[in-house]
Amino acid sequence: MEADKYLPLISKPQDIIPGDGNSDAEIVFIGEAGGYNESVQRKPFVGQAGKLLDKLLELSDIKREDVYITNMVKTRPPNNRDPLPDELKSYENYLDRELKVIKPKVIITLGRFSMAKFLPNVFISGVHGKKYEVLFDNRKIIVVPMYHPAASLRNGSILEQEKKDFINLKTILTETLSQEGDKIDPVQLELI
Repeated sequence: MEADKYLPLISKPQDIIPGDGNSDAEIVFIGEAGGYNESVQRKPFVGQAGKLLDKLLELSDIKREDVYITNMVKTRPPNNRDPLPDELKSYENYLDRELKVIKPKVIITLGRFSMAKFLPNVFISGVHGKKYEVLFDNRKIIVVPMYHPAASLRNGSILEQEKKDFINLKTILTETLSQEGDKIDPVQLELI
């Protein structure tokens, strides 16, 4: 099928899992791709990882309806495998368009694939829970990489670290969102 050339993994419109939430949000969460439950409900983070994300959001005093949640790949890879590089590249323009429309001040990446879009060549184990200033669409944005909730479901020590990171996220968001304009100070890394 010709469409597969442009959007891999999609054979019909119902395969698409669009982003969900407040399109005027100051905070956007980006995961990697949908799973089974997401493909059925056509919403990101509604399965077990989504239920954990909801609990983690509470630690930061974030209401799900106040943020926007999306994925790098807008469909479910077979057998919930990791997205392939060509799949990530194929969907990149769609994610970029979402971000240009929403214009978030803060992006929380969930997992290494979304982290790598903004912070390439780093390991999530060394950067999780910290804020970084990046340039996207000629605007300064704060990016906070977090472990993917699915990783926390598989590993209790990651879960404990992720809980701490979400508790600390509350402080990062308070400091960042209370600043005016683009006067955001980088913590450790600037990508231009």
